[in-house]
Amino acid sequence: MPKICIALLVLLLTACSRGDGERLVITGSSTVAPLVNEMARRYAALQPGLRIEVQTGGSSRGISDARSGLADIGMVSRALRDDETDLLATPIARDGIALIVHADNPVAALSADEVRAIFTGQVNDWSAVGGAPGPITVINKAEGRSTLELFLAHFALDNPAIQADVVIGDNEQGIKTLVSDINAIAYVSIGSAEFAERRGEPLRRLPMGGVTAGIAQLRDGSFPLSRTLNLVTRADATVAVTAFLDYARSPAVHDLIEQQAFVPLP
Repeated sequence: MPKICIALLVLLLTACSRGDGERLVITGSSTVAPLVNEMARRYAALQPGLRIEVQTGGSSRGISDARSGLADIGMVSRALRDDETDLLATPIARDGIALIVHADNPVAALSADEVRAIFTGQVNDWSAVGGAPGPITVINKAEGRSTLELFLAHFALDNPAIQADVVIGDNEQGIKTLVSDINAIAYVSIGSAEFAERRGEPLRRLPMGGVTAGIAQLRDGSFPLSRTLNLVTRADATVAVTAFLDYARSPAVHDLIEQQAFVPLP
């Protein structure tokens, strides 16, 4: 067969392969998902025939699905643990965890002891911590969320000791619950909180350890409760998976990272 015909055949087969539904499945952290959704949308536009599905469920799901092969890539909003080193982590951005209250709540700051007292039910009225009288509604994260794990570790709390009035899954659910209750307190991704504030949601981030919970403080490393957002894969990742990871680490997506109120990595 002439060389030109062989080359044409290869091109046609490649096109057919893409057209037959090349697909990447990405699952895990709800903090990382909105960013990866935007990355996937832009990347797929550059790769005709490629379909990328992004599903949330928490960092634990990201680890489990990537390890079992149910997902090509897992989204994890924390560092890998010692018993997870069978997976490879690709850092894509930096985020933090902020305590948030309703915008009409007059409390400007809480000490670490006050946070522990509120979340364990020792303090259950805002008047005890300088606020207007009213019962405190404690919003806690569900098991399997790295935001919960990092919050507990930072404040030296055990989850069974938390006296939660509401248990939520993703950040958006936490924000939606908080803005409907002037007496609520929660903790969510700084990026998600700042993104919601830009939309006009009535919430306010509290400083932590005297440091403002903001992007500038994440960028200069002064905020005390920060974390790296990762994509995790098995060691035998496909060429298509590796190509997407390279894209997610490239300057081509720094504008998307900043739009989601996260900090790009150098």
